[in-house]
Amino acid sequence: MPLSEIDRNLLERCLASKPLAWEDFVDRFMGLVTHVINHAAETRSIRLSAADREDLAAEVFLALLQDDYAALRRFRGLSSLATYITVIARRVVVRQLVSTITNPAHGGEQATSVSSLIDPSRRSSPTHRVSDMDQVRRLLTRLDGVEAQAMQMFHLEGRSYEEIGHSLGMPENSVGPMLSRARTKLRRPGDDNQPAA
Repeated sequence: MPLSEIDRNLLERCLASKPLAWEDFVDRFMGLVTHVINHAAETRSIRLSAADREDLAAEVFLALLQDDYAALRRFRGLSSLATYITVIARRVVVRQLVSTITNPAHGGEQATSVSSLIDPSRRSSPTHRVSDMDQVRRLLTRLDGVEAQAMQMFHLEGRSYEEIGHSLGMPENSVGPMLSRARTKLRRPGDDNQPAA
């Protein structure tokens, strides 16, 4: 979808530092950024408080403001502005969430769940929680190279099916079935996700 006239005007106003332009920009895209935050956290079974969501949204908008709107200046209008903001927001949010996972001391009690790799719809519980990414990587060693790479890119790096397909040299519509097969393998008895007796 091409850049809309409304977004083109909003972008030009921001880059020219017009009065209230940034406030209008935040108002327009706050809902989108919040959706990205919620989706990224949900797929990784990470519980967020309202304060966590506000902090993550602030990180996204800070990334857009940095270096005199450098990220926005790089936008070439080849997609909608919403699509471009979504990509940036997802990268910022996933980086922050992974940082929280790998450095629990910086993120309170939040932790990802190995169960989210096996079944993203499952919520983490104290039995299933993992605060050490090495444990997640050990679980992924049970998969072959391509499956492990795809699982890591999707669940830990937040990449889209399109990005995974491009990176692995495979059709985008093959990524979903491969991730499903990988999750099935991880459900087999003996996986690290089985609760203690």
